[in-house]
Amino acid sequence: MSGSSAALQPPADAVKPVRHPDAPAPGELLGAHYGQCFGCGGEQQHGLHLAARAGEGVSLTAEFTVRPAHQGAPGLAHGGVLATALDETLGSLNWLLRTIAVTGRLETDFVRPVPVGTTLHLEAEVTAVAGRKIYCTATGRIGGPEGPVAVRTDALFIEVKVDHFVEHGRREEIQAAMSDPDRIRRARAFEVNP
Repeated sequence: MSGSSAALQPPADAVKPVRHPDAPAPGELLGAHYGQCFGCGGEQQHGLHLAARAGEGVSLTAEFTVRPAHQGAPGLAHGGVLATALDETLGSLNWLLRTIAVTGRLETDFVRPVPVGTTLHLEAEVTAVAGRKIYCTATGRIGGPEGPVAVRTDALFIEVKVDHFVEHGRREEIQAAMSDPDRIRRARAFEVNP
């Protein structure tokens, strides 16, 4: 991404990201991290229902189809919805690291309009890690994975402990997620929410 701020440039001592040995295999569908998530949850009527698949290394691909509920200008996706799709895609990368992290900064370039009915094809990867900071980038294309770029972003995620969610989240939802008997779903519920 051209012109991203200095805050999104990894420091000289940053290291190459390492895929966790228990991360989903390349090609595996990641599924929703939380049913009520606007980005990937199936329980959100007007949500994006974004579907992400693990890629090679610390990368993934994702897709979502722009529906009428996602428009800003008549017939076009709202820019905030596109930024949400990028943020959700980038946040899903943390599952490949098996790290709980939240968005610290997200800088997005809107290159071309995305019409309602279009499927946005997203690619994302972690580019560097420095302490608790995770640097990543994503691109959204229309017309297929090789189609023209519509949106792109650079981001910084910050590793946090689950206490971050307990302290700031609504008590009922936190308790419900933490009492889920499925250990994987319980861990994934706290994957990417800020």
